[in-house]
Amino acid sequence: MPHLPPLHHQLDGIRILTLVGDDYEDLELWYPKLRLEEAGAHVTVAGAMQGRTYAGKHGYPCTSDATIGDMEAADFHGIVIPGGWMPDKLRRDEKVLDLVREFAAHGKLVAAICHGGWIPISAGVYRGVRVTGSPGIKDDLMNAGAIWEDTPVVVDRHHVTSRKPADLPAFMAAIVELLAGVSVS
Repeated sequence: MPHLPPLHHQLDGIRILTLVGDDYEDLELWYPKLRLEEAGAHVTVAGAMQGRTYAGKHGYPCTSDATIGDMEAADFHGIVIPGGWMPDKLRRDEKVLDLVREFAAHGKLVAAICHGGWIPISAGVYRGVRVTGSPGIKDDLMNAGAIWEDTPVVVDRHHVTSRKPADLPAFMAAIVELLAGVSVS
């Protein structure tokens, strides 16, 4: 068996919040969660209820670690918002919107992929921000004042966005690079 190099833990001490709800896009939650953990970050998955198991669009289960209502942006270095139909439901929760506003206001990572952009749109944090997302929400992004680009990943300051599951490698490379430059406190 070949010798494998040790995993790099460039994100030790970094704490990331991600959201879960029914009909989340399976790959867009699990790929970032596992990639961030592989790099040493601690990922908290929050849903409407702690300990509830949610079904992804393709049937993959995810059990929440925490309740969204108990989360505070001050406890995390950023948020990763998966797509699917889940964001359309969660963007109606004022606590979700407040969290995203706090992350954005403090220059912390706000990462969204595919339909995940619906949540920052509803939080009002995309005006003047270069983004991408699912072509299905392109008009929503532009109407929110975002500057749309059709590319696998867009990084604008602390905002990282991607279009679809096939963009996950570029999405996560950009997130890890951005977080590697964050001081841990």
